[in-house]
Amino acid sequence: MTDTVFVSGELPGDALEVLRESFEVVTGAGVGSPEFAAAAPRVRGIVAMLTDRIDDALLATAPNLAVVANVAVGVDNIDLAACAARNVLVTNTPDVLTEATADLAFGLLIGAARRIAEGDRVIRAGGWTGWTPGFMLGPRVFGMKLGLVGFGRIGKAVARRARGFGMHVGYTQRNREVEPLERVLGATYVSSLDELCATSDAVSIHCPLTPATRHLFDAKQLAKMRPGSVLVNVSRGAIIDEAALADALEHGPLAAAGLDVFEDEPNVHPRLLARPNAVLTPHIGSADRPTREAMASTAAANVVSVLEGKPALTPVR
Repeated sequence: MTDTVFVSGELPGDALEVLRESFEVVTGAGVGSPEFAAAAPRVRGIVAMLTDRIDDALLATAPNLAVVANVAVGVDNIDLAACAARNVLVTNTPDVLTEATADLAFGLLIGAARRIAEGDRVIRAGGWTGWTPGFMLGPRVFGMKLGLVGFGRIGKAVARRARGFGMHVGYTQRNREVEPLERVLGATYVSSLDELCATSDAVSIHCPLTPATRHLFDAKQLAKMRPGSVLVNVSRGAIIDEAALADALEHGPLAAAGLDVFEDEPNVHPRLLARPNAVLTPHIGSADRPTREAMASTAAANVVSVLEGKPALTPVR
């Protein structure tokens, strides 16, 4: 009997065709869809989107499930303990989206600091009356002190880009990297988040969402940032308290923020929508075509491997 795989959303490239070569494939708009509910008792694999909540209640409806392949690096949408208890393997898509996400992080940094989106809106609204020396001034990007919160694959990729802009890079995370790697990337370990915030002209967030990092940047932490600094987030929205961020953008100390992720996607805090010094993009960190196709392909390959009795390619440990 052919195994059944549920695919929870659109997959760019040929990943869907690859799955159909070996399995019955059922598609639907998320694991809350009627299509999933109807297929759940026989589903052996789920290709999940980061918007899908995979918890014990859902797992109970799919007693034959063997693998959940998340089309993302982060797995905060999946109850890993519940999956482990039911012997359901979880996979993700590391490596393939590193460069695309780092590109966007750097783009948001430049866009927010140099007020690019704001300037575009001014022109379209007919608000530009001519060049003057003091119009739309922002912080200088070249030579900035850039602080990275988290120094995994994406954080390191941002550090590589920062070298081309003559930036002084500091990073903080639980464990320090080895000195040879620090020298190659031109990065300096900072032992505390408070120190990183106080000494950086811009801070870019690259840590996973966990109970410890939820609202890591709350009002107290934002108040410790350098006056006139820029905050960038391409990780997970709930790492920042959005109401506190709106306050920091309106009253200081922040000059600007660039955000690709939000706490209650696709909803965005209305006060952030109203801030001209916030550059907002709709979770497109990995949205170049080759990257999204590679993510879909990796997820499909994990499902094929597991259901054929082979090891997963990128298991979450």
